[in-house]
Amino acid sequence: MAIKAKELIPAKHAENTQTTQFIAQTPTAIDKFTITNTSAAIVKFSLNIVPTSLSAGPSNLIIKDKSVAAGDTYVCPEVVGHNLEVGSFISTLVDTVDALVIRASGREIT
Repeated sequence: MAIKAKELIPAKHAENTQTTQFIAQTPTAIDKFTITNTSAAIVKFSLNIVPTSLSAGPSNLIIKDKSVAAGDTYVCPEVVGHNLEVGSFISTLVDTVDALVIRASGREIT
């Protein structure tokens, strides 16, 4: 078994529609997920960890409508330690476009 540290989601603005951000190509562990609010207002953020062959929905919602204050960074303890099987994915949704920068890192296990 080999373990490789990997940037799962390079820093980017999260979209205001439900958007797949990362699809696991190998078993993957999430080590860090950060959200930085670059706007001047409070912005809400939601995150799903979706099993293979399913869609983002209430049954796989990990973070729901987390408010991130203007200028703040939130490190998501709810996500750290979760594992993704091949084909499962991370999906996010924000209520304001171009307001929150997300980034995730983890480990691929082969």
